[in-house]
Amino acid sequence: MYRTSSFRAAYDAVLGRWPGPVEAVDLATPYGVTRVNRCGPADAPPLVLLPGGGSTSTVWGACVAAGAARAHRVHAVDLVGDPGLSVPAPDRAIRAVGDLVGWLDAVLDGLGPQHGPVTLAGHSYGAWIAAHYAARRPDRLGRLVLLDPTQVFAGLRPGYVLRALPMLVRPTPERIRSFLAWESRGAALDPAWLRLQEESAGFPAVRPVTGPRPDLAGLGRPSGAGPRVDVDVLFAGRARCHDSGRAARATREALPGARVDVLPGVPHHALPLTAAAEIARRVF
Repeated sequence: MYRTSSFRAAYDAVLGRWPGPVEAVDLATPYGVTRVNRCGPADAPPLVLLPGGGSTSTVWGACVAAGAARAHRVHAVDLVGDPGLSVPAPDRAIRAVGDLVGWLDAVLDGLGPQHGPVTLAGHSYGAWIAAHYAARRPDRLGRLVLLDPTQVFAGLRPGYVLRALPMLVRPTPERIRSFLAWESRGAALDPAWLRLQEESAGFPAVRPVTGPRPDLAGLGRPSGAGPRVDVDVLFAGRARCHDSGRAARATREALPGARVDVLPGVPHHALPLTAAAEIARRVF
């Protein structure tokens, strides 16, 4: 995977702001080597964090600082094929939801002995992956946390897709910066994180896995026939990607036993950064 020295410097700069010691490990999976940054008590229940597309595992540092690692062993994952330090296998690409599930199976296996049930949390595209995994592997999880999930309970707004298209087709630092400024409605973004986002423009374009919405019937229901998985869903109140209020209502209808809320005044892409304290208080 293509990485410039400036990308690595930007990645390390964001990771270096995490509190306390951080252990970086590379896990072998059938789909390549997966970088995991972990911290927190080694004997605490595992919290596995999946970032939004292009955000890298480093985006979770603010949540760690806000307390996510006090009662959990945090494992923040770089998605294979995305900007980051994971290295895809040259002869086996992730092309379908089943591949994502197999990849995450291997990641969880590679984490070693687990002290307590696994909490799987994801933001945006990472939440879409987490939701599909929970639908297919509920027996491996104790809790599912979805932070402003996209394409899970609501579709994307056409205007958002049109605005994002130039950045997705031919990413440049300028296009990334402009899009994030628009999506965040001018909110102040962490300069180190923003620099890392801009540096990701040099990565080869990899088509993300897409597909139907996950079938989450039974999750979060007290009387569900399958394994019990607690579900928390937080939406960003100022997200441009979807109507958060409508998505929250759809979530409550689909998962009556889930805890669902909307964080007012928060944009979508920088949610783990701008609302870290609230996220940690409510769900971690």
